[in-house]
Amino acid sequence: MTTLTSTPSADGFHMPAEWAPHSQTWMVWPQRPDNWRLGGKPAQAAFTAVAKAIAEFEPVTIGVSAEQYENACARLDQANIRVVEITSDDAWVRDTGPTFVINDQGDVRGVDWTFNAWGGFDGGLYWPWLRDDQVARKVLEIERCPHYRTEGFVLEGGAIHVDGEGTLLTTEECLLNQNRNPQLTRADIEAQLRSHLGIDRVIWLPSGLFNDETDGHVDNFCCFVRPGEVLLAWTDDVHNPNYERCQAAMRVLESVRDAQERQLVVHKMPIPGPLYATEEECAGVDPVDGSQERSPHVRLAGSYINFLIVNGGIIAPKFDDPMDAEAEAILQRLFPNHRVVMVPGREILLGGGNIHCITQQQPAPQQR
Repeated sequence: MTTLTSTPSADGFHMPAEWAPHSQTWMVWPQRPDNWRLGGKPAQAAFTAVAKAIAEFEPVTIGVSAEQYENACARLDQANIRVVEITSDDAWVRDTGPTFVINDQGDVRGVDWTFNAWGGFDGGLYWPWLRDDQVARKVLEIERCPHYRTEGFVLEGGAIHVDGEGTLLTTEECLLNQNRNPQLTRADIEAQLRSHLGIDRVIWLPSGLFNDETDGHVDNFCCFVRPGEVLLAWTDDVHNPNYERCQAAMRVLESVRDAQERQLVVHKMPIPGPLYATEEECAGVDPVDGSQERSPHVRLAGSYINFLIVNGGIIAPKFDDPMDAEAEAILQRLFPNHRVVMVPGREILLGGGNIHCITQQQPAPQQR
């Protein structure tokens, strides 16, 4: 399909909130042996559990490589799950897939951001990343969805969160990092976000979670739960390396207004852990030059914020941690009309992210 040469905002499109109705959720199958241990088999089991949990609420489509097609089909043999062949470099469809935008006439389009594996040759997590940079276009072609390409402007879907009413959350640690768009100023980046997502105001948190290898993606740290309300990862432990990050974020959130001039209500979500990979888990990952090293000495960026809102449900990670029950209770309180489903998230965390990172919602057309 033809790539559009205008911008979503100019054409009357905007990114809806995650709680807006979905037509489906996209995922990509894990198999990369220098990121997922034991050839990706434990991760495949974890992704399967996430896909089946989502499929209880809405359709799921999973992109799978040719060599993994039969295996994935066998594991995902369930109504409401579709398997399609899409070659990729890894499985983080939140960051490699498209960001969908909608208008008031019931049309859906997609934004295909440039992807450089979270930093290119300056801190990026692997090379090559060409096939990952093609994932968004492949998804949009399958859906026959008109799309925009931000050639040269690097962005990952996990770096942003919107309320659907003009406000976007992000972190300076990520979007102002010199390994993404060094030629652009903060104002330039805000202009790109406005033109491609139809937003009016950007709220800049200083940083994301400690040791987040994506350079502080906001979707692992803070998210909107409804217009005017956010959920922030939190610790009261001054010795926790996230303490100052949480305090700095709270200072921003208490001082800003959203695009509708509301003062934000901030809810707190405890941070699990500390969580670490075991020696055995790290030993199961193939060591490859240029790929992210796995070490049992590195604190993992585990977070309950990394959940997905689906039609009538919340799909959230659990870690066999004492905080699991409290996290579930908080999510159920904040989303009283949704059913909260907690899915084991450790295996996904070992690869560098969690449920929100491995999913990408496709909004349903809405007419006003």
